[in-house]
Amino acid sequence: MADKLDLLDEKATGGVSRRGFLQAVGVGSSAGVMLGAMGAIGLAPTAAAQGYGPGGLAHKQDWRWSPPSRADFSAKGKKNTKHVIVVGAGPAGLCSAYELQKAGYKVTVLEARHRPGGRTLTMRPGDKETDLDGVTQVARWDDGVYMNCGAGRVAQWMVTMEYYRELGVPYQVMTNASAEAYLYNEKRGSTPGNPTKYRTAKADFYGTVGELLTYAADQGALDGKLTEEDKVNLKSFLSSLGSLKDGKYWDAPTHSDRGYSQYPSAWNVEGTELPPTRPDMSQTLASRFGNYFEFENSWEQAMLMFQPIGGMDTTYQYFVRAIGAHNVFFNSPVTGVENTSDGVKVTYQDKRGRSYQLAADFAVVASPAHVARTFTNNWGADIDTGLGEFAKGSPVGKIGLQYASRWWETDHHIYGGITETDMDLQHIWYPSYGYGERKGLIIGYYNTGTAASTYGALSPKDREARAVAQGVKIHGDKYRTELEHSFSIAWHKVPHIQGAWAYPNLSSPYFQKLQEGAGNVYFAGDWMSEISAWQHGAFWAARYAVQSLHEKAVATV
Repeated sequence: MADKLDLLDEKATGGVSRRGFLQAVGVGSSAGVMLGAMGAIGLAPTAAAQGYGPGGLAHKQDWRWSPPSRADFSAKGKKNTKHVIVVGAGPAGLCSAYELQKAGYKVTVLEARHRPGGRTLTMRPGDKETDLDGVTQVARWDDGVYMNCGAGRVAQWMVTMEYYRELGVPYQVMTNASAEAYLYNEKRGSTPGNPTKYRTAKADFYGTVGELLTYAADQGALDGKLTEEDKVNLKSFLSSLGSLKDGKYWDAPTHSDRGYSQYPSAWNVEGTELPPTRPDMSQTLASRFGNYFEFENSWEQAMLMFQPIGGMDTTYQYFVRAIGAHNVFFNSPVTGVENTSDGVKVTYQDKRGRSYQLAADFAVVASPAHVARTFTNNWGADIDTGLGEFAKGSPVGKIGLQYASRWWETDHHIYGGITETDMDLQHIWYPSYGYGERKGLIIGYYNTGTAASTYGALSPKDREARAVAQGVKIHGDKYRTELEHSFSIAWHKVPHIQGAWAYPNLSSPYFQKLQEGAGNVYFAGDWMSEISAWQHGAFWAARYAVQSLHEKAVATV
């Protein structure tokens, strides 16, 4: 593709629609406290797990996505000759370009990096990345192995699934939770070589809570809340959930729900059920394992989850194909976006650092807020303040570990899912593809905040050493001896991105100004949505920007 673009200068003026937000928070008394406590162990949804509207959290009730159409221009006896420059080839940028192009707009996408997808980044064999420190890593994976460095899952209700179907992106189930994965809270009693199976921890917590609530009901503690029939029904539920016998859990010698040390085999060979490893309620509660259970019930994370076959950024290869590769310019960082008397002017550079200017009718800025704020612009103080409310994206890190064998499957019976820890690994992800193949790749840590900053400050080799030393505590020596290659990413060190997600202040008047846009410039990105950190949020933000832009374009022809 050419580095220099032809200039286009066409007139576009007019007003822009405005979007508001509604937020509601419900609080309860004693019943609310009980629900909150039960939510922490996965028995009830927490506030964070409540349902969202079609575009995320609390949308303005009278706004609906109405895809722009060429017919909106022809109805006025006009042809759509408008040109839109889209800054950024991540989810929001490519979605904006795609929807606008379908409505007859000429689109030009300027992307600072060398590939599409933004934080939806997949490292395949031979791919390389150079960070802001000048450190270059190469993904030395075997064929068929890949690492999703950023986005890693899509819930079945997300609008992302609509684009999979529309673009023809092949996809498969992503296993987000596994009963055979582990929990390891080192600060609360877990010891090297003795991780706790997820199913075991869940059985113990459900049994403990079931026994306690059954006791409370029998002692009359719930009489003010429940009728006698209610208590019978509650105890029936608790008995089933907690595998209780006569209202008791811990008095039983074994529980099959906890798992087996020796799995059942022939018809006359019984399995060996796991005996309780934490033989009292206090130790069970002290482990805090129950705090992990809400994850698999939450609105965003509940199964089924999905992923594109071959890597998460496959989606954006399909977007580029649909838009036309000749309309997407990589290695073209934007340095300025300004309104003019009849449109916009965008300044960008080629990979040699030479500057060019491109004129168009509109622009959609889909780069991170802290990056957009560095552009030369004339958007005004309110927009600058709105962008400034977003601190640099959160520090987030991942490491991919390729192993010579899939020992987690053969030795531990783990096929996908996540091991949770209180170490600075935070999460270990097992692959949801390539089941049964010879080799595979584990996400050895997926961490945020201070932990991500700590790892990010290390060299790639030192990140690997630190991650492996902690992983050995959970999985044993094979976590080290079977390791072949690693690749790690610190998102706050990725050029032109410099961080992960950032959340909007939905009630801020400056954020609402960003939603309105500035003249002929509109903003999109997951950070412009009510469900930041997800492709779903980026797509809905793109749709809103596109619809607002289109309304203005049609109104002024």
